[in-house]
Amino acid sequence: MAAHRLSPSLNRLLTSVKYASFRSRCCALHCNAQYSTVSSPNEKTFDKILIANRGEIACRVMKTCHKMGIRTVAVHSDVDSSAVHVKMADEAVCVGPAPTSKSYLNMDAIMDAIRVTGAQAVHPGYGFLSENKEFAKRLAAEGVEFIGPDTHAIQAMGDKIESKLIAKAAKVNVIPGYDGVVKTAEEAVKISQDIGYPVMIKASAGGGGKGMRIAWNDEETREGFRFSSQEAASSFGDDRLLIEKFIDNPRHIEIQVLADKHGNALWLNERECSIQRRNQKVVEEAPSTFLDPETRRAMGEQAVQLAKAVQYSSAGTVEFLVDSKKNFYFLEMNTRLQVEHPITECITGLDLVEQMIRVAKGYQLQHKQKDIPINGWAIESRVYAEDPYKSFGLPSIGRLSQYQEPLNLSNVRVDSGIQEGSDISIYYDPMISKLVTYGATRAEALARMEDALDNYVIRGVTHNIPLLREIITHPRFISGDISTSFLPEVYPDGFKGHQLEADQRRELMATAAALYITAQLRSQRLMGNLRVSSSSMDCSHWELCVELEEGRHNVDVTKSGDVYTVEVDGGRVEVNGQWNLASPLLPLTINGTPRMLQCLSRDASGKIVLQYLGTSFKVRVLSKLAAHLNSFMPEKVPEDTSSLLRSPMPGSVVAVSVKPGDTVAEGQEICVIEAMKMQNSLTAARPAKVKSVHCKPGETVGEGDLLVELE
Repeated sequence: MAAHRLSPSLNRLLTSVKYASFRSRCCALHCNAQYSTVSSPNEKTFDKILIANRGEIACRVMKTCHKMGIRTVAVHSDVDSSAVHVKMADEAVCVGPAPTSKSYLNMDAIMDAIRVTGAQAVHPGYGFLSENKEFAKRLAAEGVEFIGPDTHAIQAMGDKIESKLIAKAAKVNVIPGYDGVVKTAEEAVKISQDIGYPVMIKASAGGGGKGMRIAWNDEETREGFRFSSQEAASSFGDDRLLIEKFIDNPRHIEIQVLADKHGNALWLNERECSIQRRNQKVVEEAPSTFLDPETRRAMGEQAVQLAKAVQYSSAGTVEFLVDSKKNFYFLEMNTRLQVEHPITECITGLDLVEQMIRVAKGYQLQHKQKDIPINGWAIESRVYAEDPYKSFGLPSIGRLSQYQEPLNLSNVRVDSGIQEGSDISIYYDPMISKLVTYGATRAEALARMEDALDNYVIRGVTHNIPLLREIITHPRFISGDISTSFLPEVYPDGFKGHQLEADQRRELMATAAALYITAQLRSQRLMGNLRVSSSSMDCSHWELCVELEEGRHNVDVTKSGDVYTVEVDGGRVEVNGQWNLASPLLPLTINGTPRMLQCLSRDASGKIVLQYLGTSFKVRVLSKLAAHLNSFMPEKVPEDTSSLLRSPMPGSVVAVSVKPGDTVAEGQEICVIEAMKMQNSLTAARPAKVKSVHCKPGETVGEGDLLVELE
């Protein structure tokens, strides 16, 4: 990996030795991926490609490049100098400091990197510069191939107002709405009244859920206009907004298209993307349980019509909203590789990155529409460093102290760009990985996803695996009864984690008791011998007390070999396992059912945190004597937080709307925090007077930092 400080030959030698393990990991992951197209050695494409992105998508593109024998160049910010995508590349160039505007969006620095490395083509991944027509123009001026569509298609489809007009002309179904740019909040209110509430206010440029708000009345329209324009300006450098009718309770289903420069275009079936929070996708699957062959074909044909209308070439995605009667409406076209592209690769057998590279070089598509299959079922869970208990996922930052992907399981694919020791920072998207499972049937893919989530080890940051597991095991999801309102409908009071049933509660307490005894027995030995020779190891019966969710339960435990029999709450539970306390995973058999638990922490006071059925539970196991004595200990009085406004996540302060002495009403905005370019308004929980303000615009705050104190 050349860093352009040493000579290229010396750097190549160092790279081949130092990062051999990363290449091996790359190849192993690629061989395990669910697509089967093989590059033809007779097809000459590019010698060197620069990937103008970071993280998992940069790594994903590099895997295909390595398979095709193409050398790769990584760009990175200074804080990403040790990132996985940098280590996987043949060469790497630093393009600026951490903020994206000074690094991954810094076109001048990236163009310099292209010139220095001699890259013949650029793959932009998704986000950043992937849909930036100016970047594509600058590449064309330098004679460098942009691995994506031409500037006309980027401009036409990147502008939601223009794209809607083009879609209408191409006889693609569109959502009723206002076709012009909305300039002021009051104009937005008038247009919304004319269309009829509810309406969707969204950025004309960009996507990914940023700059989007739903408004049900005039006041929400004014507020939505303000936030959407600010987010759009921050994310895309373009604050133009449009307004259209909001289709209540729709499904979000998209069609993958692939087109070449010779007028050929295909639709590669659909992806169901309805499980969302804040207009950002959480779980996707392909195909959709909802579409029949006729609707699928109609959507696919309209998607191809739109692609041909703008002379599209490369991989792209046409997104639709679908109502309960299978009426579908054009939403937008993403002129890039989509985050969730792996599930399409799984069911079609096509490597979409390879196809993009071939098309960029000028080759015709290798397939006809009749050749595109739907083989099996694929599901993708987006694993984020987020706290799912806060608005279904507010960003979390930290260092991955322990990290282990579930690649030991069959038909599991993990697209990631991190490793143990990686930092999740406030500067970039908090995605850890895309976890993909594949099966001959949907039930098989779901069962594998459940196993994969249970076997995924992530320590050091808060993550959303509890939410992901609850989604894929929920009866409504399993039956296919979903819409974009799934999360607020299923969890109207917010996500609370897995709610234990009586038998599951007994299983958890029995496992905690068995783990506690195993640790106690191990502590009596040193290098296989008893610490105290006179200690009796014949004990096979224990009476314990287990505290769970503010309840205290008497537990009776007997042990025979590796099997613990636990009597608790009038039930009997048998727990059997190998009990490797050094492993983060606890593969157990509980009452004959295989379970994978994780011991997140335990200490000498009997406190144990177990990840069970995806959710972390705090348990305390004590001997009967210790439990009796503990009852005399004074309880810690919890802090009164009703007068304190703390930051719910790490981020930067965008605005502070109050000052000391102000009187605020319940629900009144106090300040705005931005994290990963998403703005969040923090409001007063009750009427009060502002006592003190501890933050100001532009400051960086951490999760739990005190922002404003009320009297």
